[in-house]
Amino acid sequence: MSKLSYEDKINIYNEKKEGISIGRLSSKYKVRKCVINYLTALIEKHGYDILRTRQNKVHTIFEKQEAIDRVLINGESVWSVAIDLGLLSYGMLQNWIKKYKENGYNIVERKRGRSTMTKVPKKKENETKDEKIERLEKENEYLKAELEYSKKLRAVVQARKNRQQKKK
Repeated sequence: MSKLSYEDKINIYNEKKEGISIGRLSSKYKVRKCVINYLTALIEKHGYDILRTRQNKVHTIFEKQEAIDRVLINGESVWSVAIDLGLLSYGMLQNWIKKYKENGYNIVERKRGRSTMTKVPKKKENETKDEKIERLEKENEYLKAELEYSKKLRAVVQARKNRQQKKK
C-alpha cells in the first residue's frame, strides 16, 4: 500500500462523494478498498481536521487501555472503535490488541530515543548460593511490586469505566 498525501485523502473523499466507485478509486490511488471505506468514514465523523499533516499523535496508556477494553470487554468492533477515537488506521488498534495479548494482558509502551538505562548486570558465573538467593529474592520482590501495580491500575480503570456507565 502506498502512503497517501493529504491532498490524495481529500480527493478520495470528494470523489467518493461524487459517486465514483470504490473499485475505481482503489485502482487509481493503488490502495485497498477497505482503506477507502475507512478514510471516508473517518472524515465523515471527524472532518478534514483529523487528517494528519505533520506530526504523529502519541496515545497514552490509558487511551490504549480504554480502546482495547471497548473491543475485548464490551464487544465493540475494532473498526467502529478506531473510527470513534479518530485513529488514522484501524490496523493501529489491531496491533495494540495483538501486543496486549502477547504481553500477558499488559500494555507495554514502546521506548523511543536513546536508552538512558544502564545495562542489567549479568549473573555471575561463580555466584555463591547466598548471592544467588539474595538476587532471586530481589527479583521476586520486584515482580510482586510490578504485579500489584498492574492490579491497582486495572482496578482504577475499571472503576472509571463503571462511573462512566452509571452516568449514561
